[in-house]
Formats: sequence, C-alpha cells, structure tokens
Amino acid sequence: MIPLFAYRDNSCDPRRCSVKKLERRGCVRVYARVDRIPHSSLILDPSAPQALSPADRKPKSITALDCSWEVFENIQVSRWPLRRALPFLVAANPGHFGRPFMLNSVEAFAAALVILGEKEQAEEILSAFSWGIRFLEVNHDPLTEYAAAKDSAEVVEIQSCYL
Repeated sequence: MIPLFAYRDNSCDPRRCSVKKLERRGCVRVYARVDRIPHSSLILDPSAPQALSPADRKPKSITALDCSWEVFENIQVSRWPLRRALPFLVAANPGHFGRPFMLNSVEAFAAALVILGEKEQAEEILSAFSWGIRFLEVNHDPLTEYAAAKDSAEVVEIQSCYL
C-alpha cells in the first residue's frame, strides 16, 4: 500500500471535498503547507514535464495538490525531485462528469495507483464515493494501456491516440 498525502488550501467546499472525505476515512494525510510534505513523495503535478508511468513504480508516497489554479501557480513544487503529470483521462465525479483532465483529487490518486500497479488500493479509495468505481469503468481502456506502458514516452504515445 502506497501512503497518500495531499496539500489542501481549503478553497473548496469541505462538504464536497474528496480529500476531506478520504482524510476522515484515514486514507490520506493532509498538509496545509507544501514544505511539510516529504520530499521523497511523488507529486501529481499537471505542469510536470514528464507523464506518470509504470517506470515510476514503488514511490515512497503519492501527493495530490488539492487547490485552486490561482493557488497552484504560487506554490513551490517546480523544484520537487519527483513530479509527474497524469495522462489523458475523463472525470466521473458529479461536478465534472465526462470532462477530460478535470479529475478531482480522489480520481487523480486512483489513476496514479492503477498506473503504478496498485489497482486494489485505487478501488478501495474510490469505494468511498457513490460514483467512484464509475471512474475506473469510464477510463478502463486508457488506464489499462497506461499501466502496461514501459515508460513516460510510451504513455504519451498512448495518450495521443485518445486526444
């Protein structure tokens, strides 16, 4: 099981926040400051120059950045040792259903876990949400292909077929 962390800036509605729900279930540890996150953690960063791939297997932990875009641009993760972007996937959460690249934090965690070979853990965290398993159904084909890729370049090549 890969430990999950999140940086959360409290900009979203706490009643609808997927990170808050995972925190209440003991599935994720939340940090209010980025500098408190262990530097060995793999950061899910949409601006990262490299896509997440199975070559990144066995990270010490995974961190999601649960914040608005305005806040994201101001936090210092660009020099983080291990940053990866998620490839093309479609949201299944009620707020962004069917929209590409609009994943909420639990979907981002689940996608990363599947790509890294931890599908059971992904299913476990998604089970906290009535729509959760739908995310894996909607993205079954690309997630299966990304999880079988050998490296980031191959993930990007696969992604181009879906764009």
